[in-house]
Formats: sequence, structure tokens, C-alpha cells
Amino acid sequence: MKILAIESSSLVASVAIVEDDTVVAEYTINYKKTHSQTLLPMIDEICRITDYRLEDIDAIAVSAGPGSFTGLRIGSATAKGLGLALKKPLIHIPTVEAMAYNFYDTEKYIVPIMDARRSQVYTGIYTSKEGIVNEILPQCIMSIEELIKKINEIGQPVVFLGDGVPVFREKIEMDLLVKAVFAAAGINRQRASAVAELGKKYFLQGKTETAAQHAPDYLRMSQAERERKMKGSDNKNE
Repeated sequence: MKILAIESSSLVASVAIVEDDTVVAEYTINYKKTHSQTLLPMIDEICRITDYRLEDIDAIAVSAGPGSFTGLRIGSATAKGLGLALKKPLIHIPTVEAMAYNFYDTEKYIVPIMDARRSQVYTGIYTSKEGIVNEILPQCIMSIEELIKKINEIGQPVVFLGDGVPVFREKIEMDLLVKAVFAAAGINRQRASAVAELGKKYFLQGKTETAAQHAPDYLRMSQAERERKMKGSDNKNE
């Protein structure tokens, strides 16, 4: 099974080719460049170096959100364009769940946190035993206070990862009542190889979609949509 994976839900841009249980190539950048500048050249580069033909892949796994509205739109458009051109199915991957796939086996509960602004995080809670990831809390958006309360109620040690860690680490360390650790640099952000790993599972379960069917999961309205809605409400009250 050959999977092309695309991750662009945050500042991280990452692409990978995974064949069966081997990461053939992975290209990850965590730097201030727009994904529209990076994703296609990165895919082209890993194909050039490995001599892979995109026509030979079985499916395209794309990190579908939540996350950056712009990043998700670019990743989605890239995956849809390739899917249409290559006539390949897409695999719709929940971003937060894919982040949990950075861990193969741990006794701790895995808690990805992505900074969603206004003291909120995109998050979920997972366990991982010998590569089998189980969902305790499906990906959602909540305040960091709500998340800390929920973890305290569960009462189990946790490991945090994601770009929400540097934003909320001080509050977590202050208010959390259970033991917590923070993931090391190599596994503390989104990675396309993890998207591909979850993509293989979904592919075998028949969870694919056409390029035309694919749409990102934003979990909340964009700032522009919220402003339009508020403006519409103001107009009705006049």
C-alpha cells in the first residue's frame, strides 16, 4: 500500500510517502512560509529523490482539520487537485487524532493541543498501546480551563504536544493536578508520516472519499464569517 500524505493544518508543512510499514520519504518544514509556496515543491522533491511516480500511489491522506483556516484550505486544494488529476481517492484524516499517532506506545494519556486563540485549544484525548490508538475524547474545541478540568477528572498522567504547549504550558503546570510531561522536539508537532499511518488504517476500513467530496473540518467559523454574522445581527436590530 502506497500513501501520499499532506499536513498543513498549522505553521508546519509536511508531506510524506509511506509504503506498507516504511516511511519512504518525509519532508517537514516548521518555518514562516506560506503552504502555497511549499507543499507542491515538497511533493515534487520527495518524488524526484525517491523516483516515485504519483500515478503509482493508492490514495492521498490529507490532514483535514481542525487548524489554521488558510493552511487547511491550501492542503485541501492541493489534495483535491492531485486526486482529480491522478484519479485517486482521498483519505480524510482528523488532525488531532493524527497527532496522537506520533506515539507508538505510552502509559500516559496523549493530549494534543493546538492554539485556537482566545484561550481555546483544538484538542482530544487518546491512548496508544503497541501502535493501536484509542479515542477517549474525540477532537473538539474548548477552553484551556475546560481541558485542564477534564484531565483532572480523569486523573491519569498525560503527555502534551502541539503548538498550544508553549502558549499554555505555564497555566497547565500551575493548574493541572496530575503528572504531565511535554513531548520532545521530534514528536511535538504535526507530521505527514503520522497522517499516513492513520490513513492506512482508514483506507483498510474503506474510509475514503472522492476529491470532489472532500472538505476540511474547521470546527468553528472563521473570523470573517463571525464578523459577517455579527453585522447581519446588528442590521436586523436596527
